[in-house]
Amino acid sequence: MEQRHKYRLRVEMCIGTIIDVHKRIQFSFENEKLLSQFEQLRRAVNDMDMTQVCERDVVLVEQATNALLCEFRPVFEDGDYGPVYESPSH
Repeated sequence: MEQRHKYRLRVEMCIGTIIDVHKRIQFSFENEKLLSQFEQLRRAVNDMDMTQVCERDVVLVEQATNALLCEFRPVFEDGDYGPVYESPSH
């Protein structure tokens, strides 16, 4: 698989995970604007020129995603929302 395609896939997975987490908790936080912005970001990634992206860029996106997910950890550890995914997707 071409490296640029792998970069795009990794970034799309990060965005998709954030969107899925937000959808799971949206009824409590009801921030449609935030969800809309992530959906916009997902569309923008599709139009990105991945020749301008390097491994370091993708790692930064992954690190930022992990940091954001860590912020949500207490919400899910309380048990009010259950798992985001019923079974692993891979």
